[in-house]
Amino acid sequence: MKPSLSQQERDFIDRALYYSMWEKAPVTLTLSDPNSERIAKGIVLDVDYQLQRIKLKWSEDDWDWIDMDEIIIAST
Repeated sequence: MKPSLSQQERDFIDRALYYSMWEKAPVTLTLSDPNSERIAKGIVLDVDYQLQRIKLKWSEDDWDWIDMDEIIIAST
């Protein structure tokens, strides 16, 4: 079950995502998974507000969309 995040925690995640996108800086995300927590590292390429997801690039040719509600921790 995904932990409930405070507004301050959500704001911190948003700032880390935008910093990664605008500065092309790597970000490390801890994602909530039904069975465990998983880690994703990469650079945010895009934020889709309508579908509430980010496009995360982790290698030269590989990227994936990640639902924003899966993110429980973000660090740059």
